[in-house]
Amino acid sequence: MAEFLNTFFIAVLICAVVTFLSSDFYKEKFRTASNRSDGEEISPEVKARHTTLLKKYLFVYLLAVSSDWLQGPYVYALYMEYGFEKKEIAELFVAGFGSSMIFGSFVGGMADWGGRRAFVILFAIVYAASCVTKHFKEYGILMIGRLLGGVATSLLFSVFEAWLIRSHADAELPKSCLSKSFSWASFANSVAAIVAGLVANNIAGTSEMIQVREKVYTGGYLNPFDLAFVACIACGVGAWSLWDENYGEKSPDVTSEKNEGRDRGKWYTGLQDAFVTTMRNRDILLCGLISALFEGSMYIFVFGWTPVLKSFDEDKELPFGLIFSTFMVFCMTGSSLFSILVEKHSIENLAVVLFGFSSLAMIVIGFEINESMSFFGMLFFEACVGMYWPIMGTMKGGIVPEDKRAAIYNLFRIPLNFIVLFSLLNDLPASFSFKMNGGMLALATALQFVLTKRRMSATGNKNTPVRAESEPLLDDDTEEGKHII
Repeated sequence: MAEFLNTFFIAVLICAVVTFLSSDFYKEKFRTASNRSDGEEISPEVKARHTTLLKKYLFVYLLAVSSDWLQGPYVYALYMEYGFEKKEIAELFVAGFGSSMIFGSFVGGMADWGGRRAFVILFAIVYAASCVTKHFKEYGILMIGRLLGGVATSLLFSVFEAWLIRSHADAELPKSCLSKSFSWASFANSVAAIVAGLVANNIAGTSEMIQVREKVYTGGYLNPFDLAFVACIACGVGAWSLWDENYGEKSPDVTSEKNEGRDRGKWYTGLQDAFVTTMRNRDILLCGLISALFEGSMYIFVFGWTPVLKSFDEDKELPFGLIFSTFMVFCMTGSSLFSILVEKHSIENLAVVLFGFSSLAMIVIGFEINESMSFFGMLFFEACVGMYWPIMGTMKGGIVPEDKRAAIYNLFRIPLNFIVLFSLLNDLPASFSFKMNGGMLALATALQFVLTKRRMSATGNKNTPVRAESEPLLDDDTEEGKHII
């Protein structure tokens, strides 16, 4: 226990130092203009616009991710409390990821056509309904809840980001503001995870789970789901009242009639076009494969870190809450470190190094040398996760065409969910899973190197090619490679 507590305090100290060094206060007070290498001086007016947009986004986004974090630790525990067999619980989890891969991609892919804000509200409704199903000790109803949760997860990891990128373009904010927004979102998400975990742990123990009518329960492990329900409703109301609607448009200077959501074609054409564009554009395809490989390894990490640490001493009681909090603090550190490094290095080059170090961390964990080495590898990987979200968010913002953004983001999740399902269905040993993660991330490193060379050769410089047109895999006369930010 003592070693984990000491590690937590060291993690907090490191995070505080790195976050301070990444802060605007430090940059303004201790660095001169000649020290800046991003080439962009942001005026007070632009900063004010960005701050206003970021506050609106974070208010809604943090409610959404908090609803997710509140539920996470108690899904399995609730199913066990209801008395379901492990096989039935496994089926429920597989159904959730399968729903995200099939139905989630289908529903989320329509957001460019139906409006990103509208589909954020849809996320809130669907996830709230999923929370309600947890009150029923009925396998069929719980299965419906898992299917709804899978759809909601796809919306959470695609539509919010698509709305943010388009809103930056509409507000005519410079590209550095987008990177900063993703960094803030990643940092705040980790804070939300810690707070949600503490709150959920507290309210889950405030009362016993009791039966109120046949197969209907309340209290106990259901309390976090009830609070998640409230967070979902607040998220939907916040999006409706604070956000402007935006759609997938080919360019920022679209007609007002089109911006109001009219004349966007049939609802399914966006899905068809997104698939064709992804297959024809090599940069988009590479970006999707890379994100699937990293995020797939991240999910496998979530399933496997506990068995690895327990394998060193089966009788040792691990402080899971403290370990999780330490993970999140390192994730926050990675987000802050990104804010520092992005001023001196291109997004693509940072990504190559990031995936390489992530692969190394997974291999260290997989070989299970000793508890300390494995735990260090886990912490290092969590720092990489903190850097990954703003890096990939910014990179996708410059590669994926705006008019198909949400649809393509959901297509990216299909191979991701396939990787997770493969791991769940085959019940792989934890050590083997982490070695497999190391191989997947090594492949992601190689693919990112190829993507970086392509992006740099297209622009002829080492800066992040945000406006660069991606070269399609096949010759095409359309403007599918062009982007608005």
